[in-house]
This record gives sequence, structure tokens and C-alpha cells, in this order.
Amino acid sequence: MGYVTVPNMTVDIVVKKENLKDAMQGDTVEVHIFKISPVSKRPEGVISKVIKRGQQELIGTVDKQMNFAFVIPDNKSFTKDIFVPERNAGAIKTGDRVIVRITDWNPKMKNPEGIIVDVLNDERQSDIAMKQILLENGFNLEFPTEVLQELAALSTEISEEEISKRNDLRETFTLTIDPHDAKDFDDAISFRTLSDKKVEIGVHIADVSHYVQPGTALDQEAFQRATSVYLPDRVLPMLPEKISNELCSLRPKEDKLTFSVIYVMDQKGTIVEEWMGKTIIHSNHRFTYEEVQEIIETKEGLYKEEILFLNNLSQSLRKKRFKQGAINFASEEVRFKLDEHHVPIEVVVKESKECHQLIEELMLLANKSIALFVSKQQKNNQPVPFPYRIHDTPDLDKLLVFSEFAKNYGYHFDLKTPLSIARSFNDMVKDSEVHPEHKVLQALGIRTMAKAVYATENIGHYGLAFEHYCHFTSPIRRYPDVLVHRVLLQCLERQIHPLQNMNDLCIHCSEKERKAMEAERDGNKYKQVEFIQKHVGEEFEAVITGVTSFGIWAQTTAHRCEGFIGIQQLLEKDDFVFIEEKYALVGRRSKRQIQIGQFIKVQVAAANLVKRQIDFVLIS
Repeated sequence: MGYVTVPNMTVDIVVKKENLKDAMQGDTVEVHIFKISPVSKRPEGVISKVIKRGQQELIGTVDKQMNFAFVIPDNKSFTKDIFVPERNAGAIKTGDRVIVRITDWNPKMKNPEGIIVDVLNDERQSDIAMKQILLENGFNLEFPTEVLQELAALSTEISEEEISKRNDLRETFTLTIDPHDAKDFDDAISFRTLSDKKVEIGVHIADVSHYVQPGTALDQEAFQRATSVYLPDRVLPMLPEKISNELCSLRPKEDKLTFSVIYVMDQKGTIVEEWMGKTIIHSNHRFTYEEVQEIIETKEGLYKEEILFLNNLSQSLRKKRFKQGAINFASEEVRFKLDEHHVPIEVVVKESKECHQLIEELMLLANKSIALFVSKQQKNNQPVPFPYRIHDTPDLDKLLVFSEFAKNYGYHFDLKTPLSIARSFNDMVKDSEVHPEHKVLQALGIRTMAKAVYATENIGHYGLAFEHYCHFTSPIRRYPDVLVHRVLLQCLERQIHPLQNMNDLCIHCSEKERKAMEAERDGNKYKQVEFIQKHVGEEFEAVITGVTSFGIWAQTTAHRCEGFIGIQQLLEKDDFVFIEEKYALVGRRSKRQIQIGQFIKVQVAAANLVKRQIDFVLIS
């Protein structure tokens, strides 16, 4: 059976097997609702039409016949084999592992037809698994031929005519701050002291829209992908590397085209003047986050005056944001250290430090400024269609359950207003910092929040406490930022051409963002399983991260690897009942609680790479 998610509907539509027709997971479909279940109260429907296939390429195993072949997909939710006719079968043989692209899927045909894109026989299983994850989530691995042809025609030279149209900031001190292994530097910061005790701070963003023009194959492919996808051992870029790592990357000692927001501030960081427009910059130095953090901590180092001023400014902006009701969503980021074969050998926990916040706060400021400016523009007395980044207020029912749970640890929530909720959440995060329940409370609290999305209806961003917000600062890796650049330029030049389908573009980008996040979670899960394989049979301390009626999830404290303990194990000890509001299983006889946040001891029982699943045995 399957489920169809419909925008603006609070429940999914159930579709039973006989009504699925040839719809597959990830497809966009037309569905007809014919009844409401008297038991579950869910609508039940039948697929009347497949509008768009969610997955065009798959990984599978070849079954070669005399003059044709079938590819049997690895993805078990894809229930059709792909027919490969003789003209497309080439030299493949039975047992080959391949990537197949679907070229024709006539509803009257029993099987879709395809061509072989690549043979994977020489690739490691982990490489194939990462490609499988990307394809399952609807991301093609290669750029189409027409995109590469357009790419080859792009000039690396910046003409004098183009420079003459821009604000020339090449003499202004400019720096970039990025991870040590980054290649696509899409933002830079400039700093200049003015004569009247004021400073000029510039936020400069790679001008992707100069190279990616509407209607081109490059633009269409960027829109279809909508985002770069970051897996533990690779990046699938939204744009080809010539654009992301060369033409648009704000590399030091090179002239680069940018779109900028420039602020004039007094010594207290109050904005007294603001300018937006196209620029050309020349980065003086490329810093890593680690280098900047050392300057912040030691007050010594290259360009220390500029770095320390920018840091003080960012911390002031951050403090003001939280005072206005922003929520502290900061959570630990887990990364794997990999060997030369991409096998995980170590788990690294990345913390958010002042060096990261320096860039983050200045990017937030620029995003906020752009959204506020565009919100005031009109065409024919109508607001300009624009991809705002919105975040709704929390779901009260979820919050009530969570606040009752937090009360067990002594944290009380004021649920009267959105502002009081935000303050309660931040107080809990701060007060629990030195206690073992901190990570679980923070993670559970975040789950009660709405998901941020792109939309033309601006309801503000609750989590950031901004009335106006958009994504402007990462056009190399996010398509909505490219749209923002285009609309902003039209507004600045007073040549507005409203896109009437802008909200449809927003829905697509939000969906692709969700799929990218799922791919990233799947990739991390695979690496967890690959890492823990070496430790099957060993015992570890773990914390319970999830509780359901059918079992519990726990994460090892040493490696952040999450595994499952089935309810059958627990029923041997007591008759446990799931109590949702306590996030707990409670024993009928003993009244013992197995609850989120508890520390337990587990043994690694199994690690299944195919299912991306770790099984634990509860020791104590």
C-alpha cells in the first residue's frame, strides 16, 4: 500500500495496493478520494494519474536474455523491473551491477523501458550504497550533456564592460571564513574604517545569477536539483564544479563578481546606512574557522583588529536576536573521519563556536535586510512574488506533551504566547547544559517545532524572531537564493517581472530540501552501521533517544551510533505499555519506566548495511 501527502492537508491519503496502479514511491500523482475510513478516519484514495516520476535513475542487477535485458532494482519499494531493449543493452551481462535510466514508461506497458547509464562492477559496496541513497531520493548523479555544453561556453574572463556596471570594491579589505576542506566559497566579508568614527561592513555573495540565466539548461537542472546534497563522503552539487568551485567561488587573490549588502555602522554596531547591489571584490585572505577561533581566543594573529571587531559585532547581533525571542536551535553536529576508501575510522563532534557565529550572524543580517527591502516593493499595487523563508509557530498539542515531559526534570514552560514559549525553550537549553538530559531535551524540543519552508506568503520566521527573512547568502548550493538574487535585481532596477508560479517553485524547493535531508540522514546511518560493524559483540553505554510501542532506540555515547531494541526483549522482563505523554514504556507489574534520556548499557548484536540498521541487546 502507499500514502499520498497533499499540501495543506493534515493527514495523508491511504492508497491500497489495488489502487496504486503503476505509481511508485516519490512520484507526484493525481489522487481521487472516494471514502473516509470509519475506523482510522483517514481518507482513502485511488491513483488516477502519475504526473511526474520521482526517480528516473536506479541501481540494480542485470538479468540478460538472448537479445534484451531486465534490470532488477535494489530499491524494494520500486516494484517494477526495467526493460532494456537490445539497442540499449550493450555489452552488459547477467549479474552486472548498473545504473539504469528510465526513458519511457507507457501506462499500457507492463514494464518501464530504460538505458544503461553506468556499470558499477568495480566500485566498492559503500560507493554504490551512497549513489543508491542519492538516486532513491530523486537526485541524478550526472549533469546532462546540454548542461555541460553550456558550461563549456562560459567565459572565465570578466569584461571591462561588466566591471563598469558594478560597484568596484577590489581595494576594500575582504576575507572569507570557511571549513578547512571547503572549495566553494560563496560568501565574503569586507571591513573598512570610515573617517567619522563609523565602519563599513560588507556581506558579499557569489553572483551565481550572472552565470546561470533563466531558461537555460543550466538553470533548469539547478532548479530540478534545487540544492546540493552533503553525504559523509561526498557532495552532490546543485551546480557543476566549474561554477561552484571556480567561476563563482570567492577564492583569495582573484577578482570575483558578487551581489552585496553593505552597512555603515557606528562604533556600537547600530546600522546608520545600508546599500544593496552588484559588486566586484578581491578577497585578501582565506581563513579557516579554526584559524579565526584561535584569533578570537588569543586576541593575536593576522588581521586581528578586523576579526575581533567583526566577532564583537556578531555577538552583539546574536544577543539582540535572542532577546527578541529567537530560539537557540544549536545542536551538536556529528561527522565521520574517513580513511582513503571512505570507511569511517573515527567519530568527530563539531561544536558551534564564536568563529561560526561570526559568519552566521552576518549572513542572517543580510538575509533579513533583503527580505525586508523586497517586502516593501510592489508591481501594479500588488506585492512582488518572492521566496520568503518562513517558520510557523509550534504545534500546541506537541508542546503540551513536551512541556509535561520537561517538567519531570524541573523545567517549566510558559505556553501563553509564542515569545514566552521561545524564552522557556532557551531557559531550558541554558539551564540543562551541565546535566545529562540536555541533549535529549533539546532534540525533543526541536521536534515539536514546525519545519521551515519556502513560500510567497510571508508569515515571518518564528525560530529566528524575524518578521521578514529569506535565503540570499548561498546561491551556489540553494536554488531559492538564485531566485532571490533575480527578484532583488529587478526591484533595484525598477524592472519587475513577477513570476506568477513563484509559490510552485517554492513548494518544489522545499520538497527537494526535505529529500536532501533524508538522503543526508540515510548516508549518516549507513556510515554508522559501517563503523559499528567492527564492534559487534561489544558493550557500550548508550542514551535512549526514541520510544515507541514496538521498541526503543538508543545512541551510543562514545560514537553517536543509533540502534534498535525490539519490544520482545523488554516483554521478557515485564509487560510494558507505551505512554506517549511520558515518551516512555511503563511496566504493568513493576511500574518501571523506560524513558527517553535514560542511560542504559547495550551490546551490539548486529549491523546490517543493506537495511542500514543496527540492533542492540539491552544489558542493563
